[in-house]
Amino acid sequence: MKAATAAPSGVERTFGEDEIIVTKTDPRGVLTYANDVFLRVSALPEQEAIGQPHNLIRHPDMPRAVFKLLWDTLQARQEIFAYVLNLARDGAHYWVLAHVTPSLDRHGQLVGYHSSRRRPQRSAVDAAGQVYRTLRAEERKHPGSAPALEASWAMLNTMLAERGQTYDEFVWGLTNGTAA
Repeated sequence: MKAATAAPSGVERTFGEDEIIVTKTDPRGVLTYANDVFLRVSALPEQEAIGQPHNLIRHPDMPRAVFKLLWDTLQARQEIFAYVLNLARDGAHYWVLAHVTPSLDRHGQLVGYHSSRRRPQRSAVDAAGQVYRTLRAEERKHPGSAPALEASWAMLNTMLAERGQTYDEFVWGLTNGTAA
């Protein structure tokens, strides 16, 4: 049974600087493990989280282009760091600096994904949020998810090219307080 997620309430939730949200999924993105910090912050009981797609916490204000970048990177068997806005079951939202890695068995076969998330600095959230709002505004101009993704993806790549940065460099600039 899929856990019901409320509509965004506008209430922001946070977690301790010393806390880490940890989840693991199978290769399809279905949750196989969630630590107590994830369960508390997402307002999900363990029995409603495990066995569900990780995207059950996807916030509607997250740009499609960022998720495309995340999945493209993971499918290339590379790690990614990303600022992500999540939606808790009760409608609260929370920002994370996510580090997602593919998990491989001893034969190099993909067995799932591991994600560790820390609480980001407010300045990084504000800057990422501004970029993400711009991308989502572009997505809303297009009917259907495919054209919206295409437009958002093009805009993200143009924004990064204008900055002379990769997404990784953008993220680390926000993290280190050196973003332009």
